[in-house]
Amino acid sequence: MTTPFRPFDTLLIANRGEIAIRIIRTARRRGLRTVAIYSEADRGSLHVAQADVAVCVGGAAPRDSYLNVDAIIAAARRTGAGAVHPGYGFLAENADFAQAVQQAGLVFVGPMPDAIRAMGNKAEAKRLMLAAGMPCVPGYQGEDQSDETLEAAARDIGFPIMVKATAGGGGRGMRLVHSVQELPAALASARSEAQSAFGSGELILERAVIEPRHIEIQVFADHHGNVIHLGERDCSVQRRHQKLIEEAPSPAVDAPLRARMGEAAVAAARSIRYVGAGTMEFLLDRSGAFYFMEMNTRLQVEHAVTEAITGLDLVEWQLRVAAGEPLPLAQEAVSLSGHAIEVRLTAEDVEAGFLPQSGPVLRWSPPGPEYGLRVDHGLYEGGSVPPYYDSMVAKLVAHGSTRDEARHKLSLGLRNCALLGIASNQGFLADCLAHPAFASGDVHTGFIAQHMANALARHKPDPATIATAALHLSGWPSDDASRLGGHEYGIELELDRARWNVRLQPADGGIRAMVHGPDGDVDTVRIRLLDASPDGASRVECNGVALHARHALQSGEIHLFMQGRTWRFQAVDARRARATEGGDGALLAPLAGRIAAVHAQVGDAVQSGQVLVVLEAMKMEHSLCAPFGGRIAEMAAQVGGQARVGAKLVQVVEEVLEEQT
Repeated sequence: MTTPFRPFDTLLIANRGEIAIRIIRTARRRGLRTVAIYSEADRGSLHVAQADVAVCVGGAAPRDSYLNVDAIIAAARRTGAGAVHPGYGFLAENADFAQAVQQAGLVFVGPMPDAIRAMGNKAEAKRLMLAAGMPCVPGYQGEDQSDETLEAAARDIGFPIMVKATAGGGGRGMRLVHSVQELPAALASARSEAQSAFGSGELILERAVIEPRHIEIQVFADHHGNVIHLGERDCSVQRRHQKLIEEAPSPAVDAPLRARMGEAAVAAARSIRYVGAGTMEFLLDRSGAFYFMEMNTRLQVEHAVTEAITGLDLVEWQLRVAAGEPLPLAQEAVSLSGHAIEVRLTAEDVEAGFLPQSGPVLRWSPPGPEYGLRVDHGLYEGGSVPPYYDSMVAKLVAHGSTRDEARHKLSLGLRNCALLGIASNQGFLADCLAHPAFASGDVHTGFIAQHMANALARHKPDPATIATAALHLSGWPSDDASRLGGHEYGIELELDRARWNVRLQPADGGIRAMVHGPDGDVDTVRIRLLDASPDGASRVECNGVALHARHALQSGEIHLFMQGRTWRFQAVDARRARATEGGDGALLAPLAGRIAAVHAQVGDAVQSGQVLVVLEAMKMEHSLCAPFGGRIAEMAAQVGGQARVGAKLVQVVEEVLEEQT
């Protein structure tokens, strides 16, 4: 094996989407030729178009492409790449991949395989950190994985506890358990999800720290023995133990605490002879005590906020270290300026429990440069979000001289970020930024559960939004009311089973929209279309107020972005008849995905709430449960098969008992 670091002129990026695009940007500025890899599902993706060279490495499923080590190394050899950057996700923390890259005579842009291996297993990492004197959450990280041993350990630790997969991250294989009665089901569920996501069902237990902050320290080390930290990030706003909003610096960390946490992180990195970019993750309680959770041996999604307050390019640092250069700065030269906040835009149906979504990108209009945001993404109109990968599709970052300035800039930009064709969390993120608790910096890992319950409910569109949707769906999007032929035009719209009957009438050079709501209320909106463009952008005047909108029409539906929110209305006469989940006992696939498990067969008696089918999509498992007690009449799901959105997987019928005479 050659030396693990040396100069190179061609870089292969073993990742996809916005991750690959972000690395390409820095590599190109450094004068490096870039090689992208892609799956069959990503053939038309933006990262493929932006790289100098691109190689298809396999089928749509990650195991056939982005996790296909042999194919990736073969692609590097074919294209003359001298180094491989794993990005973040997929193989970024896979020690065997790092070792295979080095054995192939290539430079791995990341830590040494031994360090990845040591810190990639949460149990081993915790044992190492305890030996190094790092404060850790009390728990169990033993080799005996029997339910009996884990239950005994949980009783010793005391409830509530966290069950965690020892491999991987991102909240997968993690469960909060409040009592010993809940433990067996939590262990089985966590093992199954961890085995599917990471190839290992090994678990650890930790005492649950209630309402902590999630604080991480960015560390960097080179091959010359230099190790420094670049301050902290606060990643406390999470759903399903996955981060949604990150900021730097943390509102809860002052200079003395930053110094203590930074020193602990640097000492821990030195103890394992770490090289490259890494992140030490901690829980911080209200008393100021901090506990080591895990180390991510890679660059993080949220590295952008650290870049914003330090003025540094962390990918450039990675490339320099991989080429054998020393770190550009010593610890005393690192300075933090201002405040930065990042939000993760995800393709998810928030109101359905953050259910991942896949589908076409009909419109994509990120905030323009006048908003002063950094927007990293891999989206384009006419493209799609496939069901095989992570649900994050973009990240938006704001930097300001103060936290409040950064928050206001990000909030405004987010309310002018339109993604149509697929559900996203855009409106929910804006609601989080506007919440008084977030505005004051009072956040913790339970922030969403504590404060955002109302935001998780379906929002009700206002009359102006409904009138605008009706106008565009009517087929006469014009301020020339004569195009209505002097007659009234009626259309019925549906959203989440609620219906609005809208009557459009020519009036005073514009249109009068009479909006009859589902509760019997009637609103009048005087609407004029001021201008429109072929790309779906328009300005409408509603009751004397001019508003911007973007829309896309699709099979009797309108996707509409207006007043900072996205809506999807169906014209009732064009609406496809759909069986509703639970209404008639038909269980439909809520998203495209792989069928991971089937727990019942035709003829089986089932109880209400019993898990019947488990879908796996975008790295998460989703259970479909019996809507009521009865018997399985149809079972179309087969383990290993693929389900398309809306496909009927199970039919449950109620059993009617004959009266006894």
